Amino acid sequence: AGGGAAPAPGALLCALLWAAAAAAAGGSPAPGAFGRVYRGAVNISAERVYAFAYSSEPGQVDAVRVYVNSSSENLQYPVLFVVRQQKGVLSWQVPLIFRGLYQRTYNYQEVSRTLCPSEPTAETGPSDQVIFVDVASMAPFNIAYELLVTRLKNFQLETNKAFNFTASPSQPQYFLYKFPQDVDSVVIKVVSDAVYPCSVVSVQDIVCPVYDLDHNVEFNGVYQSMTKQAAITVQRKDFPGEQFFVVFVIKPEDYACGGSVPSSIHGNANRTWNLQRTKNLQVTIVPSIKKSVYVQAMFFSFLSFLSFYLGSVVVAFVHYIRVQRKASAGRLSPEDGSGIMTSSHPITASTPEGSSYGAIDESSSSGGRRLSSPVRGPPAGSDTDSSVEEESDFDTMPEIESDKNVIRTKVFLYLSDLSRKDRRIVSKKYKIYFWNIITIAVFYALPVIQLVITYQTVVNVTGNQDICYYNFLCAHPLGVLSAFNNVLSNVGHMLLGFLFLLIVLRRDILHRRAMEMKDVYTLDYGIPKHFGLFYAMGIALMMEGVLSACYHVCPNYSNFQFDTSFMYMIAGLCMLKLYQTRHPDINASAYSAYASFAVVICLAVLGVVFGKNDMWFWVIFSMIHVLASLALSTQIYYMGRFKIDLGMFRRAAMVLYTDCIQQCSRPMYMDRMVLLIVGNLVNWSFAIFGLLYRPRDFASYILGIFICNLLLYLAFYIIMKLRSSEKLLPIPLFCIVATAVVWAAALYFFFQTLSSWEETPAESREKNRPCILLGFFDDHDVWHFLSAAALFFSFLVLLTLDDDLDAVRRDKIPVF
Repeated sequence: AGGGAAPAPGALLCALLWAAAAAAAGGSPAPGAFGRVYRGAVNISAERVYAFAYSSEPGQVDAVRVYVNSSSENLQYPVLFVVRQQKGVLSWQVPLIFRGLYQRTYNYQEVSRTLCPSEPTAETGPSDQVIFVDVASMAPFNIAYELLVTRLKNFQLETNKAFNFTASPSQPQYFLYKFPQDVDSVVIKVVSDAVYPCSVVSVQDIVCPVYDLDHNVEFNGVYQSMTKQAAITVQRKDFPGEQFFVVFVIKPEDYACGGSVPSSIHGNANRTWNLQRTKNLQVTIVPSIKKSVYVQAMFFSFLSFLSFYLGSVVVAFVHYIRVQRKASAGRLSPEDGSGIMTSSHPITASTPEGSSYGAIDESSSSGGRRLSSPVRGPPAGSDTDSSVEEESDFDTMPEIESDKNVIRTKVFLYLSDLSRKDRRIVSKKYKIYFWNIITIAVFYALPVIQLVITYQTVVNVTGNQDICYYNFLCAHPLGVLSAFNNVLSNVGHMLLGFLFLLIVLRRDILHRRAMEMKDVYTLDYGIPKHFGLFYAMGIALMMEGVLSACYHVCPNYSNFQFDTSFMYMIAGLCMLKLYQTRHPDINASAYSAYASFAVVICLAVLGVVFGKNDMWFWVIFSMIHVLASLALSTQIYYMGRFKIDLGMFRRAAMVLYTDCIQQCSRPMYMDRMVLLIVGNLVNWSFAIFGLLYRPRDFASYILGIFICNLLLYLAFYIIMKLRSSEKLLPIPLFCIVATAVVWAAALYFFFQTLSSWEETPAESREKNRPCILLGFFDDHDVWHFLSAAALFFSFLVLLTLDDDLDAVRRDKIPVF
C-alpha cells in the first residue's frame, strides 16, 4: 500500500499542470489597448494573456513600456509576467526581489520595464507588430494584479537637448541615441539634485535583451555609478550601428556610492525604504571636441616648453658675447666664462689664524651660466691641482690640522675646511648619484608601465569606469587611453628635465676646459663644482613626468605612489645638493641616500595599505619620523663627527646634562642650532598631526614633510647667504622670483580638486569640472604644466645661487 500511495502527489501535480496548460492553450488572448489599465486575478488554474497590436513605420523607433502592480507580498507564490515579442522574450516576477549587501533582500510590488524596441527597415516597409503579455501564478488562491501598457513618445534622445525623467530600482529607464552625421564623439552628461539613491548609468549596444536591472546592468557596455553627476564619453567607432542605448538603473541600497545601509528592512520598513528609492534625473548628450582640438593641444604643449629652450639659447648667446668682449678687452680669457658674470668682492670676515687650509682642489659641476673671475691675482699656493699642494699648506701642524675632528668642530668653518679631499675622487663619488638614478628609473618604470597598461585594458574590456578616477567632464580619449589630456600634460616634465640636463652639461664642459687650462679661479675660487647631483635631478624630473603620465593612465588609490615616488627623490636630491654646496667632503654617499629613499617609499606603500585606520602604524611611523629627525639633526650639528652607535644615547644624555642642566651654556654653533630647532619643531608637528588625524592620503602626507623641510632649508640658506654679505646675481634672483610666482599659481590649480580616490567613484564624480584651457585641459593639467616650470626654475635656483662666489677664495667663504 505504501508503494502505491507514494506517487499520488506527483500525479496530482502533473494533472493540475496539464489542466492549466490546456486551459491556457484553449483560451484566446484578450485584445489589449495601449494606455488602459487592466485589473484581474490569477491562480494556478487561471492565467491571463493580452495581445497588443500596433503598426511600425520605416525609420520610426517604437518603444513600449509595461507597468505591472500586485498587492501580494507572498514570496512563495509571486505573480509571473512574460512578455513575448517578435524577436524576444522578457519576464519578471512580482514581488520583484533585489539583493544588497550581506544578502539583504528588497521586495518591490510595482514594476515597469521598457521592451526592446523594433525598427523596421526601409526595404520591408510598414509592418504590424503584436505583443503578448502573459500573467500567471502558481498560487492555489487568487492574486490580484494591475497591467498598463503604453507607447513611449520620447524614447530617442536629441543632441544638446536636456531630457528629464524618473527612475527607481524596479522601474529602470533606457533611451536610444543615434549619432548625427557630422559627430564622431559625444559626452553623455547626467545630473540630479539628490545625492541618493545611488544609481548606475550604462551605455549599451543595440542588443536585446537590454540589461536594465541592478544585478545585470554590468554585463554589457560601459557603466559608472552616480550620485549627483556622471559623464561618459562615447565614440562613434565603438558602435558600428552608429546608435546605442543609455540605461539608467537605481540601486536598491547606497553602499556602492558611499551611503549608509538600512538597519532594518522588514515589514513596513522595507516598504518605506523602497518608496524613497525614486530619483529624478536629467540627461543631456553634447558633441565632444573635434580632432583639430587634439592637434592644437599637442602643438600648445610642445611649443610652450620649447620656448624655454629658445630662452636658454638666447641667455647662453648673450653670455658668450659678453665673455668674448671681456676677452678681447684683455680682462678675461674666453675659456674662463661660462655664465653671466658680476664681479663680487671677497667676504670681509676676518679669517682666524690657521684657517687657510690649503688649496682648494675641487672640480665639479656648476652648469649653465657661470662666469669666472673678474681679476686674475695668483693666490698663494695654488698653481697646480695636485693633491700634493694640499699637504704643503699644512707643514706647520700636519698632525693636528689633518684630523677631521679638529677641523670640523671649529666654531668658524670656511669652505676650504670642508673641501680638502681630492676633487677627482669626490667628483666620481657624486657621479654615482647619476648612474644609480638611471638604474632605479629603469627598474621602477618598466613594471609601472606594464601595470597601468593592464589597468587600462581591464577598463576597456570590462567597461567598468569606476576603476579609474578621471575628471570625466574633461577626459578626452585617444587610442586605448581614456584620458589622453592628463597624459599629454606631463610632457613638460620630460622636456624641461632634458633642458636642465643640457644646461648642466654645458656648465660641466666649460668647467672641464677651465680645469684643463689650470685656471686658478676654477681651482681655488668659488663653490667646488660637482655636477653628479644636478644630472640626477634632471633625470628625476624627467622620470616624474613619465610616472605621473603612468599614474594618470588610470588614477586610483593603489597606484598613486607611482606619481609621488620621484617627487620624494626630487625633494631629497635638492636638499642634498643644497647641503653639498658648502659641505662637499661630508655629504651623504649615493648608496646611503638612495637607501634612505627606498625606506621612505617602503613606508609610503605600508601607509597606503595600513594607514587608513590602523593606529599602530601611525604610532610606529611617528616614532621613526621623530627619531630620524633627531639623528639627522645630530649629524648636521656635529658635521658628521657624532658617532651613531649603541653608546650614542649615553653620550647625548651627558651632553644635555652638562650643557643644559649643570650649566646653561650658549650653543657652540648658534646658526645651525636655530635651523635644527625650527626643523625639529616642524617635523614633530607633522608627526603629531599624523597621529591625531591619520590622513588617508599618506603619500601626499610624506611629500608634504619633504617639501616643508626643503623650503625651510632653502630659506635658511638664502638668509645666511645674505647675512654673510654675499650677493644674489640677476639670474638667480630672477629664478627665485619666477619660482615663487609659478609655484603659487601651480598650487592654486593643484588644490582645485577634480576627483578624489579617497572617496567612492560616484562621490569623486561630484567634483568633476569642465575643461578650462583650449577646451582640452582641466585644472589638474594646468597644474602639470606649471609645476614642471616651477621645478625647472627651482633647479636653476640651486644651479646659479652661488655664482657670485666664483671670484671669492674658498678660505673666505663661510660654511653654514
